[in-house]
Formats: sequence, C-alpha cells, structure tokens
Amino acid sequence: MAKRVPLAWLQLTHEKLRLLAAVSGIAFAVVMILLQLGVQYAVLTAASLVQDALGGEIVLTSKQYDYLVASKQFTRRRLYQALAFDGVESVWPVYMTLAQWKNPEDLHERGIFIIGTDPAGKVMRFPGAEDTNQLRTSDVFLFDAGSRPEFGPIAQIVRDKGSLRAEVNGRAIQVIGLFQMGASFGINGTLLTSDLNFLRAVPQHPQDLVELGVIRLKPGADAGRVRDALEHGLPPDVNVMTREHFAELETAYWADHTSIGYIFGMGVFMGFVVGSVIVYQILYTDVNDHIAEYATLKALGYGHGYLASVVLKEALILSVMGYLPGLAIAQVLYILTARATLLPVEMTPLRMVSVLLLTMTMCCGSGLLAIRKLRQAQPADIF
Repeated sequence: MAKRVPLAWLQLTHEKLRLLAAVSGIAFAVVMILLQLGVQYAVLTAASLVQDALGGEIVLTSKQYDYLVASKQFTRRRLYQALAFDGVESVWPVYMTLAQWKNPEDLHERGIFIIGTDPAGKVMRFPGAEDTNQLRTSDVFLFDAGSRPEFGPIAQIVRDKGSLRAEVNGRAIQVIGLFQMGASFGINGTLLTSDLNFLRAVPQHPQDLVELGVIRLKPGADAGRVRDALEHGLPPDVNVMTREHFAELETAYWADHTSIGYIFGMGVFMGFVVGSVIVYQILYTDVNDHIAEYATLKALGYGHGYLASVVLKEALILSVMGYLPGLAIAQVLYILTARATLLPVEMTPLRMVSVLLLTMTMCCGSGLLAIRKLRQAQPADIF
C-alpha cells in the first residue's frame, strides 16, 4: 500500500520563517490567554481565603454586607438569638477591621487587616493557627506569613527569634507566631488575635457590634434547614448563609461588581483575536502562494473537500505547535507572578485542556476563513 503524502506538514515546513512566525504568534496568544485566566482565577480564589477557613457551617453578616474588607456591623444579640434554634450547637462572633501597622524596620505605617475571635471557638482554621490558647495573653498576635513584603521581614524574624515587638494603632503588641492565609486584592497583610486583644488594639470598635457571626451546628443537623429557619426567625437586619454560599458571594462581588471580571475577560478575548488574525494571515498567504498547485490537484481529480482538509490539518498542526511553547512560557510566568504578587497563581489541568481546545478552535476557525481562497483554484485558469 502506498504511503500517504503528509501534504499539510510539507506545506507548513516548506517556508521555515513563515512557520516560525505562525508558531510565535500562536504561542503569544496562548501565553496571553493563560496568564489572564490564571491571574483572574488567583484573584477570585484569594478573595474567599477567610471564608474558606471559617470553622462553622452557617455565617451571619449585616444586611448591608458587600465584601469582606468593608464589612458592615450588626449586633451580636443576633448570635445569642440563634442559639435558641434547633440544630445550633454554638455561636462565635468575629471582629474584623483595617488598622495601622508600623513596620518595625522602617517605621512606616501601612493598613493591615485584623481578625479577632474567641480562642475557645477555634473559628479561624488557618494552617499554623491550630493552637489559639496562646492568644489569651494580652496584646499577643499571630502574623500571616503570606503577607506582602512591605510589612517588613516579620515572618523571618519570628522564625529566627520566636517573637517580635511591633505597633498596631499606636499600641505595643507582640507577634508570637505565624499562620498561613495569603494576600488578595483587598488584603495585603493579616493579623490574627483574640476578641479581647482585638478590642484593645481597636478601642473605637463597639464591643456589642460584630462583622461576622459563625454558627456551628450539632452533629447530624442539616445546614440548609437550619439556615432557612434562622432566615425566617431572625430579624431582617442580618443575612443568613451557609459557609459555601458566603464564599461564593465574595467571589461574585469581585467578579461581577468590580472591573476585574471585565478586564481579564477582555484580555482573553484579545488574545483569541490576535491569535486568529495571525493564523488567518499565515494560512491565507500559504493558500494564495500555492494556488497553482491546488488547481493542479483539482485537475488530477482531488475535490474541494480534500483541499480544504489539507488547510484544516495545517491549522491543527499550528495550534499544537504554538500551544506547547506557549504553555511552557506561561508556566514560567505563573511562577514569577505568584512570587511577585503572593497570589495563588497555579496551572490547573482543566485550564490546560480548555486553552488547548480554545487554541484549536481559534486555528480551525481561521483555517475555515482561509479555505474560501481555494475556490479560486480553477484548473481552467492555470492550464
């Protein structure tokens, strides 16, 4: 049996510089798309770091809640009222606000996020914050090792010396340990302490008002049913949500109510357009340069469908050849971006496959447009 001639491959490799330009253009589009999707995912994932760490099934917030850093307050009486409902085992208030942190290295002040909870509740389940009993001592705090570097080399000093003296809102405190949360667009650094230490460091914060209420259910209690009962039974000045819905609400705020979703979506769209234009120009030029050869194939009996399949095969080959180096470059940029921003920028298998399919779609779509030129390949015009 005669071997089939790899016509599509031979067409592409005949002009080495043109092939290089096509692969480079597609790789650029792939890098652009992967980087936009990776950073967007990291931003939205980081937005719910606090929500994901809450040690309870149901969360109370103010009815005016928009997003975590700007949480509105509600009376902690709502938590005591929640204790009367079936299925509720315990309730825990959570205080949160931004305060002024004085960098012990350069003495510059920067806004830092503080979370205060009752140590007995073990409400915030961050790695490194398992032992909250140490926070019962006056003016002691845990520092987020994932905070941005402008707060100073706090993590390294605590690891080396065991503790560090600093200032928050002009009050002397002691950082006695580290936990791991991470930064986000709204939070650059975080301190974790007890509710009493929180109120000492932020004396203007009303003691009877809280930003969050965490409700822990009895074993076997249905979170959906308890949530519904609380929503109908508590006064209408609070939102009652499951922890999962609370995390989704935070993510949705950053995705839908800020420019983040639009900016990253536009970046993906532009990467797709750039890649499509480059592939179309390459394939169109290739068909145009070999129009006589295509006409000859028609004269030999090859139909338009076969010739179109050659162009589409070229498009698929280009998509794979451009995707692989683009993926490698994007992976390096992911690592550099994660180090620079401290955001969880990671490559996922789903994103890799999705962008590969998007790249194939982009190239095949451009190939279908370039195929229209084949209709001009008429044997009568050549011979």
